[in-house]
Amino acid sequence: MILHQKTLEKLRQLINEKTEYRTGPKLVTFFNNLGFNDSYSEGFPSRWKFTDEKLSKINGTPELDKCIIQLFAPVNFIGNFTHLDKMIDDFNKFLVFDSWKVIRDGATISFGKADKIIFEETNSKANSIEDDFLKKEFDELGLDTLNLETSLTETLNLRLSEIKKCLSVEAPLSVIFLCGSTLEGLLNGIANKHPRVYNTASKAPTKEGRVKHLSEWTLANLIEVSCEVGYLNEDVKKFSHSLRDFRNYIHPGEQVKNRFNPDHNTSKISWQVLKVAIHQISQKINSTPLS
Repeated sequence: MILHQKTLEKLRQLINEKTEYRTGPKLVTFFNNLGFNDSYSEGFPSRWKFTDEKLSKINGTPELDKCIIQLFAPVNFIGNFTHLDKMIDDFNKFLVFDSWKVIRDGATISFGKADKIIFEETNSKANSIEDDFLKKEFDELGLDTLNLETSLTETLNLRLSEIKKCLSVEAPLSVIFLCGSTLEGLLNGIANKHPRVYNTASKAPTKEGRVKHLSEWTLANLIEVSCEVGYLNEDVKKFSHSLRDFRNYIHPGEQVKNRFNPDHNTSKISWQVLKVAIHQISQKINSTPLS
């Protein structure tokens, strides 16, 4: 089948993070199973660019069908078929414009011709979850209660002040980049304060069978492990990965390619992600501090 650009963009989202969060090495493995022969090394492109390039190459070939079947393979969703069916239904809303639909029959994924396009105006449940997240309010951000290194705390507090200034003059790109880097600095500080907890987590990144030094961890690694060990909840993990992807647009070429033009609302979302992350970490430390 041949898919339109919008459908390919939705497919890229499903591959990169919606079905599961796939790091660069996982994306390489995913597409190598479809006949590619890539390896993950220094200079690897952004995850979005890599996936877009691969989907463009297999669009209109049998490998695209295999890609979708592999993506929605029920064996990867044992105990969570409701979530799988929801993602398939969501993808079919795009696929219908290409006259196709994905069908799950038990453990089998196949394709059928779409009958008609049904337009839905709202997705109230998804909107409600996001609205609840964005409406959370906090009196104090509580960086001083995290017991990080004094110099790091001072630097992070200066960044928080600068973020507020950028928000006041509606400079969304500056807000996004500052929020992303501040989140990384915060999580890195927590990890360095509790290295044993982070290094023994199941999602700790490894190289040649050994856990990488904390200085080599990416923001994606820090987000995943921080959630695993209880510092971040699932909602913040999800939105933090979105913030991390937004931050990648610090490269002008990526911003142009993906036509990313954030507005003031996008910057407020990024700021909220950072605030909720600080709040959740503070709550964790003040209730059941990790060793």
